[in-house]
Amino acid sequence: MQDFLNIISSSDKRKKILLSLQDDPKTLGDFRRTLGFTSTGMLPQIRILKERNLVKQDDGQYTLTEIGQVVAGHLQLLVETLEVVEKHEEFWREHDVGAIPFPLLMRISELDDTRIIDNGIEELFEPHKEFIENILNSKKVMGISPIVHPNYPEFFLQLAERGTEVSLILTRKAFNKIEKEYNDMLVRGLSFKNGSLYISDEDIKLSCAITDVFLSISLFFKNGVFDSSKDLVSFDKPALLWGEELFNYFKERSVKAESL
Repeated sequence: MQDFLNIISSSDKRKKILLSLQDDPKTLGDFRRTLGFTSTGMLPQIRILKERNLVKQDDGQYTLTEIGQVVAGHLQLLVETLEVVEKHEEFWREHDVGAIPFPLLMRISELDDTRIIDNGIEELFEPHKEFIENILNSKKVMGISPIVHPNYPEFFLQLAERGTEVSLILTRKAFNKIEKEYNDMLVRGLSFKNGSLYISDEDIKLSCAITDVFLSISLFFKNGVFDSSKDLVSFDKPALLWGEELFNYFKERSVKAESL
């Protein structure tokens, strides 16, 4: 297997040839135009791929074999995953990603169109302005939180009052804090038909908002401290669907709070 892996990974030209053939068959001229390689530079690499049953030639055109399609598909996923990790390498390195369910972590490539919002020190104890604006532009809001920001109970209650569909998952500790300190708001919130509250007994080490407009994720540092300054944000459809699956994962493992 190591020899086969080296054939794929040790040559940038072979990788690009495999990935380019996913779209459609190509001639040597196509390779020259799209990849910028010379024929003399490509032919030895194509020969190796043909010998390993990854590429075949028919009437001057090169295509992937069935096995080549499988290998190229996995190679494409690997490339996309590495691009996502590299794009925000410091964010992924510094934070604890263990709270993200492993099947979704394996699909981190779906978070390719993201950016980091870095909130300044002066905003650490205030609701993040861009976060609030995006929430207000949403018709449906799903949230996961192990923490209670003092401004958010009233804010989410106002969202429900204006007709926004609101579904929240709180850890048991976060729920107990709201029940104790914001009891009146909690009672009112549970009375709305467009509002749902779920309680998780898991120690969820992430905070997340998913709407029909955007996805926002905040993580804990590896030392267990919540990072309230950096949000990973996306407006891309695949990322929103990924976030909805994340919400549903914890929702299925939580208990709905019908009333106090």
